[in-house]
Amino acid sequence: MSKVLADVRVVEHGTFITGPAASMLLADLGADVVKVELPGTGDPFRAFKDGLYSPHFQTYNRNKRSITLNTKQAADLAQFDALIKDADVYIQNFRPGVAEQIGVGEERLRKLNPRLIYCSISGFGATGPSSHRPTYDTVAQAVSGFLGLLVNPKDPRVLGPAMADSLTGFYAAYGILGALHERHATGVGRKVEVSMFEAMTHFNLDAFQHLFSANEVMGPFSRPSVSQSYVMQCSDGKWIALHMSSPPKFWQGLAAAMEKPDIFDDARFATREARIEHQEDMIAVLGPIFAQRDRAEWCRRLEAGDVPHAPMYTTAEVPDDPQAKHLQLFVETEHPVVGTFRTVRSPVSFDGERALDVTAPPLLGEHNAELRGGWTPRAATTPQPETRA
Repeated sequence: MSKVLADVRVVEHGTFITGPAASMLLADLGADVVKVELPGTGDPFRAFKDGLYSPHFQTYNRNKRSITLNTKQAADLAQFDALIKDADVYIQNFRPGVAEQIGVGEERLRKLNPRLIYCSISGFGATGPSSHRPTYDTVAQAVSGFLGLLVNPKDPRVLGPAMADSLTGFYAAYGILGALHERHATGVGRKVEVSMFEAMTHFNLDAFQHLFSANEVMGPFSRPSVSQSYVMQCSDGKWIALHMSSPPKFWQGLAAAMEKPDIFDDARFATREARIEHQEDMIAVLGPIFAQRDRAEWCRRLEAGDVPHAPMYTTAEVPDDPQAKHLQLFVETEHPVVGTFRTVRSPVSFDGERALDVTAPPLLGEHNAELRGGWTPRAATTPQPETRA
């Protein structure tokens, strides 16, 4: 893929997800990202599943270099400063006040490099009554009103991946790109700030717009009801998803696939409005019908009727999907120490060129020697990882 950010240098001082996710998005576009980690332990996500190379860490740290520095130590701070002087972007996701305590606050770094884009990611923002609070994914989902749209009141439990963490990283990268664009005209850097609370509240925009425009408080079934979304279990125990939306032709195609053309004779299902009002009844009708055939047969029938559907895959099934293979969606590379690294490529293509090249997440301190003298070009060297004392 064209490395559209090949001339951008990023210093990432991130842990867990938000900061690392932001810099990984930039790295996927070609930016040279140097990840600064504490000696001995590194990013705490490294050790989430034994060792210092957990799947959690690998998820958000591909296409980067790693250097170990403790900026509380004078010699390490000087080496850090050498990187900052030639950097375009600095990213940290410390709690408010921590950056200043370890010598990496915006005011000091701005003196070293007036062109620097300084990105600060927090939980609740730098100021205000909640700014001091510890914030993790579930906290941000809950306080933004988003978690209430995911939890089934009949079985209340937290579901799904760390959406608030990863989405905050997306918003941070979005802000950084805007600041980089502006700098072409001004020559001066910006401070980019984003909190998990703000990011998830914005991501939950649809619910707030319904509140402000129609005084409607949305719940977990509001959107699926209006969009007429369903999941159905088939005879082989596998599941299929339907998104019927508005066009009548989709329902006509479904009726044909089910061999139930008379379904619309029922007043509860005769119109879009009626189907929205009686979605629970529709689920009760569809369930036994879908239980009569296996998933492959339902996919064949629904595709023939141009019905919006998809098999509800497990993660293990997705790589074998024919379209995933056609799009070369999964890529791999070899790391001389950890072996084969396989991942999902960037979804963005430029002029039809896909992002098929990837480098494995770095070992802790893998590029210490390479970066000891300051910023140097990325080189294909034999990894020299730091080890625990």
